[in-house]
Amino acid sequence: MKNEKIIVIDAAGGVLGRVASLGAKKALLGYEVKIVNCNDVLLVGEKRNIIETYMIKRVRGGSSRNGPHFPKSPERIMKRTIRGMLSYKLGRGGAAFKRIMCYNEFPKEFDGKEKISMKRELRTEAIKLTELSREL
Repeated sequence: MKNEKIIVIDAAGGVLGRVASLGAKKALLGYEVKIVNCNDVLLVGEKRNIIETYMIKRVRGGSSRNGPHFPKSPERIMKRTIRGMLSYKLGRGGAAFKRIMCYNEFPKEFDGKEKISMKRELRTEAIKLTELSREL
């Protein structure tokens, strides 16, 4: 019964917001959401503008004792994006947020599982989360 409630989302080639919103919705419905290949998620827009925006978010945190803290690694950026879509401080949203796991690669434990592919063809400029995390 528990294995039927697990959803594996392959985020490679998918847009960050679309992958995050699907993960948030499924988690709110009670599914265990595993998002794999977060390295290859795309951020749509001009590279310079995207990096500037995320740099501002990181600088806003201040020193190590102050917050808000904004992550550098791709899987943590994905999880932070999903957190912004949930009311994680309240009961239902907090429980949903705990059901979400993000991975940079495809773990061996999900080899036999059916996965949802989020790959889309883009007609605009985009950068991968790996590139963004290197720039931060």
